[in-house]
Amino acid sequence: MKRLEIACLILILILVSFRYTEKLWKTPSDWPEPYYNFKKNPLDSATIQLGRVLFYDPVLSSDSSISCASCHSPYNAFTHVDHALSHGIKDRIGTRNSPVLVNLAWGKSFMWDGAVNHLDMQALAPLENQLEMDETLAHVLQKIGKQEKYKRLFKTAFHSETMTGERFLKAISQFMLTLVSSNSKYDQVIRGEKGIQFTEQENKGYVLFRENCASCHTEPLFTNQSFENNGLAVDSILQDIGRMRITQKSSDSLKFKVPTLRNIERSAPYMHDGRYRSLQMVLFHYSSDIHSSETLAPQLRNGIQLTEDDKRCLIAFLKTLTDYTFLSNKQFQYPRTP
Repeated sequence: MKRLEIACLILILILVSFRYTEKLWKTPSDWPEPYYNFKKNPLDSATIQLGRVLFYDPVLSSDSSISCASCHSPYNAFTHVDHALSHGIKDRIGTRNSPVLVNLAWGKSFMWDGAVNHLDMQALAPLENQLEMDETLAHVLQKIGKQEKYKRLFKTAFHSETMTGERFLKAISQFMLTLVSSNSKYDQVIRGEKGIQFTEQENKGYVLFRENCASCHTEPLFTNQSFENNGLAVDSILQDIGRMRITQKSSDSLKFKVPTLRNIERSAPYMHDGRYRSLQMVLFHYSSDIHSSETLAPQLRNGIQLTEDDKRCLIAFLKTLTDYTFLSNKQFQYPRTP
């Protein structure tokens, strides 16, 4: 085959991949373009399905007792709600609360301290953490390589039964990329959908939110993807220094990634160490319990002045970020495979 014909064939395959990605992915209207580069991992329904099966399979842990979903339940905005810190194999207790998995295509870094800078590598962190799955990628590939189910799934997704680390990680990424939450009451109001509007209390909460919270929890993602010190007292046991653990810069001391507030009603407990069980406790912290330090976010120097009625209104607004379509989407839940 001549070089020109080969080049044309490659171009056609790329264009087909782009068109297929567009069918499986649509950026919500008025949202920024995703940060994730889909050109390097075009979405494919078979690859998404493979990633979904892997996400729910406890074989990824060394004793086959926990899966990704053990800490990231679809019914709880893809986090856990039964304890403050993540629990791994043999009930080993981790050092942080599981972050929610939502709208990851817009993420520039992952984990509370930004230790992972690409979604395709994110799954390695819990997989190889001794307190979580305590495995190695090589051994996981050996284990799944013995299963006929995965031979079929890999062949359907990649036209080959060969199971590589790159294929494994990209498949999990593809599933996580589909976890887009953009149909809460808030979204419906912003889109101007007929018959949908904020109550008086929710509207007051929205005004308060934009005045006091939006600089970090920026719409529409409700995070600005930055790292901030939000004035939490240092846990005497965990002694977590946050982002500084990665950068070794004193200017990053006690800074953690600003989490999204989408589906926050369903994602308690809150903060990087899960210290707060309710939104009321979170607002008490911001209004009355800020601990000052050199790296404290400037906008929190004087706390956030809120009356009890303000807090009720803010919580009412935050509940409009609950996306029931997302939480009940069967395409995100445990797959039934033969």
